[in-house]
Amino acid sequence: MTYVVTENCINCKHSDCVEVCPAEAFHEGENFIVINPDKCIDCELCVSACPVGAIFFEMDLPAGQSEFIEINAHYAALWPVIFNKKPAMNDALFWQGQPGKRQYLGAPAAEAGE
Repeated sequence: MTYVVTENCINCKHSDCVEVCPAEAFHEGENFIVINPDKCIDCELCVSACPVGAIFFEMDLPAGQSEFIEINAHYAALWPVIFNKKPAMNDALFWQGQPGKRQYLGAPAAEAGE
């Protein structure tokens, strides 16, 4: 089992979770952060560190978020590891909590808001 970053991280990309991860399990894309399921040690530190509530235990995912198990695994294999906290995206407050952001995964935030 592993922890999974879900839709609420898209176009927000707070990285408080990265700072507390002892396993260096996070990978960074253009507008999203994922957890590598092979590196996650299930310590749960990232859950409380996430300011937008985007991280859940695999067995406790909210309805409609199960596809993010595969999304995290897929992109963890492609994206570089992120080791340090970085500033959130410029318009993170606008995107926080907005539903239906899956369609913007990988799209620059400027294009997503158009």
